Amino acid sequence: MPRTHPPEVAFAAFLWIWNRRLAQQTPRVHLRIARWLNGRVDAGDTRLLLMAFRGCGKSTIIGLFCAWLLSRDASTRIVVLAADHSLATKMVSAVRRIIERHPLCAHLLPDGTEVWAADRFGVVRPGAPRDPSMMAQGIQGNFTGSRADVIICDDVEVPNTADTDDKRAALRERLSETEFVLTPGGTLLFIGTPHAAETIYREGEGALLAGYARLTVPLLDAAGRSAWPERFDADAIARLRRRVGPRRFARQMQLSMAAEEEAQRLDPALMIRYREALELREANGAAQLWLGRRRLVTGVAWWDPAFGWPGRGDHSVLAAVFGDDRGSLFLHRIAYLAVDPAAAPDPATQQCRAVARLTEELFLPVVFVETNGIGRFLPDLLRQTAAELGVPLAVREQSSSRRKEERILAAFDPVLAARRLHAHESVFATSFAAEMAGWKPGAAGVKDDALDAVAGALLAEPARLPRRYVAARPPPWRGGATPPVVAS
Repeated sequence: MPRTHPPEVAFAAFLWIWNRRLAQQTPRVHLRIARWLNGRVDAGDTRLLLMAFRGCGKSTIIGLFCAWLLSRDASTRIVVLAADHSLATKMVSAVRRIIERHPLCAHLLPDGTEVWAADRFGVVRPGAPRDPSMMAQGIQGNFTGSRADVIICDDVEVPNTADTDDKRAALRERLSETEFVLTPGGTLLFIGTPHAAETIYREGEGALLAGYARLTVPLLDAAGRSAWPERFDADAIARLRRRVGPRRFARQMQLSMAAEEEAQRLDPALMIRYREALELREANGAAQLWLGRRRLVTGVAWWDPAFGWPGRGDHSVLAAVFGDDRGSLFLHRIAYLAVDPAAAPDPATQQCRAVARLTEELFLPVVFVETNGIGRFLPDLLRQTAAELGVPLAVREQSSSRRKEERILAAFDPVLAARRLHAHESVFATSFAAEMAGWKPGAAGVKDDALDAVAGALLAEPARLPRRYVAARPPPWRGGATPPVVAS
């Protein structure tokens, strides 16, 4: 029997029919986006940007939009670009499933002569076109040999593609290639959320997407009303804000593109002060580490090394953070490591000895050593020194390409907002609280050595505390003793 072409329907109706088939409701926010897309197509706009809050379902809507475009014109060629190939493939696979099941797409189903794969497919269409109807590509892949009538840039800006200046420059360079793939009069649609202050989605003269027709859908409007109250009610929003912190909430849910320099300073008053000492207890033949009435289950030390010369240069800092089984974190020690350049052994060995002794004192099974800069040769020396002292210690090397300001904010913002970060009173006896209060992203001459070390400890994968503690000699922990090389 000949295939019949269904009557054209508005995209909002196409979306509603699909949701009805799945026995689910169509949220108002989805209808708003659908009507905007339909209106831009009818108006002939070919440069579009949709920014919507995380969890809005924008990729799902755009998948249906692609199926709707093909249902209207089967000769349309669509390329989906994403941060990597697997993410782009997810959308292509979703569109293929929609075409297989949507009643208005039955005329598109191939009879076996078209390719029908996970990352590309072809629908029934006139002629013998070389390009598939829809194809997935990662932003770093080779897509320049293709031709497309529509290019969907689906979340091409993510931390892996936009967390450094070099990565952002490379992303812009790759995106400029889309103009050579697009057919004359073709449509370029970006969808996403900003991941950096220098986001590709920013407005203004000279911006990458200057002149694009835009729809911006934050979670909360100017009156504080939720764009999707059925899913994001007041309690859910409050919980989310506590989990991710105000900075990430503003960027990912409210689509704020404020620069890091405008971020609020870190408030040390948001840390919960405590004075309890670590206590190692025996229970049923196994060791347990306690802090007052809280049992600690994870712990990590982070060493951000420097030369450690008194009064000169950056501080060499060790930070120790523990976690309990309820999600609270305890910044138990910050040690500013100092050396005597005229004394033996050499300054590097002096610091390694201090780190080994501190980790033994605090019952910590692992220390991360930041290997940027002078830390490159220290992990092996620390392993050797710990072995000589009889300290059982795992040493992990860690380098970071992420900007220091971004790393500090990502570490502190969520835990401070949720009031999950506790700090021992000895921490307040150091300059750390003043360093927090005086810190501002991008400001010149601001000390952030301890902030950087604590951020590393907060972001590091925490190690489970061992059930048995083995040491060559009893740990010296008595609530505050520190090796003589440590100065706070």
